[in-house]
This record gives sequence, C-alpha cells and structure tokens, in this order.
Amino acid sequence: MKDFLPEDHDYYTFIKKVVRHRCRQSGIKRISTPIVERVEVFLRGIGDTTDVVEKEMYIFKDKGDRQIALRPEFTAGVIRAYIEHGLFNQPQPIQLYSLGPVFRYGRPQQGRLRQFNQFNVEIIGEQNPILDADLINLGWQIYHDLGLGENLRVEINTIGDLDSRSTYLENLRNFYAGKERSLCPYCLRRLEKNPLRLLDCKNEDCQILAGLAPKIEDGLNEVSREHFAKVKSYLD
Repeated sequence: MKDFLPEDHDYYTFIKKVVRHRCRQSGIKRISTPIVERVEVFLRGIGDTTDVVEKEMYIFKDKGDRQIALRPEFTAGVIRAYIEHGLFNQPQPIQLYSLGPVFRYGRPQQGRLRQFNQFNVEIIGEQNPILDADLINLGWQIYHDLGLGENLRVEINTIGDLDSRSTYLENLRNFYAGKERSLCPYCLRRLEKNPLRLLDCKNEDCQILAGLAPKIEDGLNEVSREHFAKVKSYLD
C-alpha cells in the first residue's frame, strides 16, 4: 500500500471528474458501499473458488468474533445493497457506479498494489443487449477522455445465458475427466465447484489444457447467439 501525495491527487482528481461526467451523461447514479463487509457477502457473490477469495482477500475477525473482509471488488457489495434496500421495487433497470479503494493480498509487483482504486458500473434488473453495448461504449468514452484512446482496442466475449452456461459447464467437466493428474491443487477444487475458473489459471500445465478445452461459443443456445449478435450490431 502507498501514500497518495498531493501530486498523485492531481491525476486521481482528473480521472474521477472524467468518470463522474460520463456517468451523469448516461444517467448512472453513484452508490458507495462499506470498505468492510461480512466475508459471506464475497463468498456468495464472487465464489469461494476464485483467486480473489482463495488467495487475495484480507479476512480477519472483529471484536465481536465475526469474520469480516476488506472489500476486494465492488459487485458483491452493490448487489447486497440492491437487495437489502429494496432497489428492485424501483423502476428497472437500476444503473449504479462506484469509485474508491479496494484491497487484495496479491503479490506486490510493478504497477500492482494491495490497495488500489477501482471504477465499477452495474446495470441490474433488465436483460437488454443495448445495455451491454452502452456499458462497453461508456468504457471506450472514458478512456478517450483520459487521452488513452489511441492505444486502445476493444475485445468482447460472451458467456451466454444460464442455460448456455449449464451446457458449457457440463462440456468442460467431460473434457477434464481423466485429466485430473495434470491439474494444480486449486484447479482440482474448481473442477467440482466452478469449472469456468479452470480457464484462467496461471499454472503452465493448466493453461495448456485450457487451450484445448471446448469453446463456449460452440455451446451457445439461440437466445444467447441472438443477444450477442445484437450487442455487436449496436456497437457497430
């Protein structure tokens, strides 16, 4: 972790102004969630087989003997607030952005700190391909406003709807059956609980297998294919 000196805040303030301006233009409202949450919020929201939960969360007990964690990302806390405060009773979709510090106990390296600032947007309560395209465009506009647009290329993907993902998870399990000896200990756990996480493991042997694994686009149903096609057409 590091101190933010006055000259650092010149840059940080500029970035915040750009983000706030673009979000206001898009009708996205700000939400701030606590830096400290019950650890269950992140276990349920992120998944207990992710690298964030397995390796990178700051978890400790408070004076009431409760397991709490420093916020490693925004989505889980925002969804908790959406449910807890009954935002689902308001006109949907709800569009929210967050900006502030998050904490991950990753290995410190150049440009990667254990406390860093993150910008996050959630659109909740409606499935519409134009909303996906709006979010991608928002990110594109922010990078351009920051003067980074000339170095930027957007790459997009889809994980499909719940039915497509269920089919794909089954395809992954079938592919990895009999190959368990080539997996690292973390991926052996993921194979049962969350096979999607097998695809972004950094272990060399696991990466080789992931490159040979079935592709999700091959298992998309018609609804998911149509949704993704519309996202791309809106972006065009």
